Amino acid sequence: QVQFVESGGGLVQPGGSLRLSCAASGSIFSIYAMGWYRQAPGKQREWVASITNGGSTYYKDSVKGRFTISRDSAKNTMYLQMNSLKPEDTAVYYCNRDGGAIWGQGTQVTVSS
Repeated sequence: QVQFVESGGGLVQPGGSLRLSCAASGSIFSIYAMGWYRQAPGKQREWVASITNGGSTYYKDSVKGRFTISRDSAKNTMYLQMNSLKPEDTAVYYCNRDGGAIWGQGTQVTVSS
């Protein structure tokens, strides 16, 4: 089973930036579409962004223009660059492959003054 480890979260003020990393246990980015997801307190997990094995990217409307998903297949790592962060972005962020059933612990992002 492929495992993922998320990192890079933290506390940031509104308007700030963070870059999240997702390290995979194997070389899978050429096979599967990958995505970032988040779960805010009291809410269900939601999809945020994805990147296909061909490199096409897609974003949730509310993060378009602010977030950028990318990958480095040689390092088995995926990234989420988050700029102009808002309090509404506060959540635990997870990475996974499309249709993946195994979730890691995620990384906490808190946007607050």
